[in-house]
Amino acid sequence: MLHSDKELAALLGKVKTIAVVGAKDKPGQPVDRVGRYLIDAGFRVIPVHPKRTEVWGLKAYPSINDIPEAVDLVNLFRAAEACPAHAEEFLRLSPKPLCFWMQSGIVSPEARRILSSLPVLVIEDRCLMVDHRSLVSTGSVHA
Repeated sequence: MLHSDKELAALLGKVKTIAVVGAKDKPGQPVDRVGRYLIDAGFRVIPVHPKRTEVWGLKAYPSINDIPEAVDLVNLFRAAEACPAHAEEFLRLSPKPLCFWMQSGIVSPEARRILSSLPVLVIEDRCLMVDHRSLVSTGSVHA
């Protein structure tokens, strides 16, 4: 599904807290680069990883359902086949985040179908860092 820059700018203007699913602080990996960028951009980043207790010096949680606070956006760095299970976890969150964002290269029609009844943006195959950097540099949104 395509989203306009205006729509993404409006979303990013509301987002303060981001859960990064598949978080790892291994240098050179896209998730590490994006996670550090989001932290530096001023977002509150909450790492999610089933085995790690800390990523980027921040407490990590085994799943998004274990996070003890509301998140605005769930950013997925997982294989497409794992995304439907995360969409099911997303359904159990309260309040619901504004967005379920699957990073570049990740497309899941099943996850999109699971979330289709919710008033949330489902974004596939886009890099949150690239979009944020592009929109911030044009003055469309400020973190």
